[in-house]
Amino acid sequence: MQIQDLPYPDPGVPDARSGPRFLWWLFRNQLGGQCKALAWGLLHFAAVASLPFCVGLAVQAVVDRSGGRLALAGGLLVLSGAAVALGDTFLHRAAVTNWITAAARVQQLLARKASLLGSALTRRVAAGEVVAVSTGDVEKIGWFVEAVSRFTAAAVTIVLVCVGLVLYQPAIGVVVAVGLPVLAVAVLPLLPRATRRADFQREKAGRATELASDTVAGLRVLRGIGGEELFLDRYRRASQEVRHAAVRSARMWALIDAIQVLLSGLLLITVVWYGVHLARDSRIAVGELVTAYSSIMLLTYPLRHFAEIAMAYSFSRPSARRAARVLALERATDTDGSRAGEPPSGDLYDPDTGLLAPAGLFTAVVCGDPDAAGRLAERLGGHPAEPGTSVRLGEVPLDELPLDTARTAVLVQDKDPVLLSGTLRELLDVPKSGAVAPAEALAAAQCEDVLAALAQGSLDAADPMDALITERGRSLSGGQRQRLALARSLITDPEVLVLDEPTSAVDSHTEAGIARGLRELRTGRTTVVFTSSPLLLDRADRVVLVHEGEATAVGVHRELIHKEPLYRAVVTRETDDEAAARHEAVREGAVAGADGTARPGGHPGPDMGGHPGPDMEARLTGAARLDALEEIEESA
Repeated sequence: MQIQDLPYPDPGVPDARSGPRFLWWLFRNQLGGQCKALAWGLLHFAAVASLPFCVGLAVQAVVDRSGGRLALAGGLLVLSGAAVALGDTFLHRAAVTNWITAAARVQQLLARKASLLGSALTRRVAAGEVVAVSTGDVEKIGWFVEAVSRFTAAAVTIVLVCVGLVLYQPAIGVVVAVGLPVLAVAVLPLLPRATRRADFQREKAGRATELASDTVAGLRVLRGIGGEELFLDRYRRASQEVRHAAVRSARMWALIDAIQVLLSGLLLITVVWYGVHLARDSRIAVGELVTAYSSIMLLTYPLRHFAEIAMAYSFSRPSARRAARVLALERATDTDGSRAGEPPSGDLYDPDTGLLAPAGLFTAVVCGDPDAAGRLAERLGGHPAEPGTSVRLGEVPLDELPLDTARTAVLVQDKDPVLLSGTLRELLDVPKSGAVAPAEALAAAQCEDVLAALAQGSLDAADPMDALITERGRSLSGGQRQRLALARSLITDPEVLVLDEPTSAVDSHTEAGIARGLRELRTGRTTVVFTSSPLLLDRADRVVLVHEGEATAVGVHRELIHKEPLYRAVVTRETDDEAAARHEAVREGAVAGADGTARPGGHPGPDMGGHPGPDMEARLTGAARLDALEEIEESA
């Protein structure tokens, strides 16, 4: 695989059982590139290792006053230099290719996994961790994968040089053959500690990345509540912890490098001292001594790859473990594709809660716990919490459908949808049935002011559809982002549309328009909306109250608001004290109504001037809120 061939047509199925297994899987899938890097690495290191022999031959030719051998040595030096340059160039090219292609494979796998899991991904793994894996961790993994071939070439070269020295000059060759392995393994006792420090550093860095991601994502809210400095202080502390961990890790690697330099120097001194004694006794020639000395000097270059591979593995192992943890995530029940074909249709039914959304109707779901509502919305999209609890569309369990078929049948928009950067036209360019035009979806989502703001803020785009939207829609308000995301969902026109709090960031008048537009545009299509807004609830064909994981009441909004105390408490945000006060007010109003001074329900009669007393006003908080909500519904 070459860089110009990226992306991969199919990145493959990774072995995500553990970090080391994932690294080994990556290596095996790049075997061709690894062999190419190994071949060029052997040429490069072998050429480097041949330089001492050429230098020793030249020195000995000068000592012997042999012009022919000196010319031969010069020619060999030229060939070795050319081989060094050629091998180094193509080794670097092959190594970088292996690095980039390995990183690209991991990124494709992560992107595929994110697409497979959808919004369920960030509920099972922190968003910051996903960012850390797809950025910094990918680089560390690629570094180790490409360093393996260079390390192998360096190790083979060292073995060949040791064997060659033993054959060329046994007296010194034995010393070098014994000393180099000792030099290579001398730092092994320090590697576990260095690895632990590297793991700790990566853990701290990942935590800082998560904190930064969460802070940036909620910056607008933090500024609104004055919590910006608090979170910035937390990030500063996390950043300092990363810095301290990095310094401690760097100290250990510096110690390892220092030990290798020290031992290399001691080996060099030993060989020179021993070689001088052999030369004085005429047991070796001067050229042979120069060859042995130069070999040790140049062998420190491939020896550095032993420290590099240890460092690369130490940094890539936690990165690979995090990547494997993300890639190991699966839907609760896998599918074998046996139900591939046209998307099913019919009623949407969740056996876990008993929630039923009849086909073609607008069903609103009231759930007092927002987190439970999010989990239920996720389950309605075909992601059950555990096997055996799959939502059924008609007679077909969603988790038995291929993912693309399930998503064609059911579209889930969570409470925090993401807008990608690009033009509005590109944002709305999504798979769709063609039955809903962009203008209709934008109108139903009440996006007129959003289009005007985009047109006003764009200097180059005369058409609002060509206006640019910044990353995650950060230039827009929360309500504007929410409405654009709703318009995008409406354009797709799925068989079943599930919306989780689609109007939580808009005002009541805009919300009333969205409720009306949503009802009109989705006529005849199954729509499920998780909300506690009376404006949306009043437009629904049926309302289901889900309490503690079970559908406890079904009806229409105006019926449930008067008959179900729990439903009324969720919709009106009524506290227990307010509920007690309202019941007391109703009782007193009924008693007073007997003599005509007040109407049932605690509303003042004509003779009271339309104003309740101070004590009655305090007790009518919940009832007054309910009356106000009903007035908004009627005016809408």
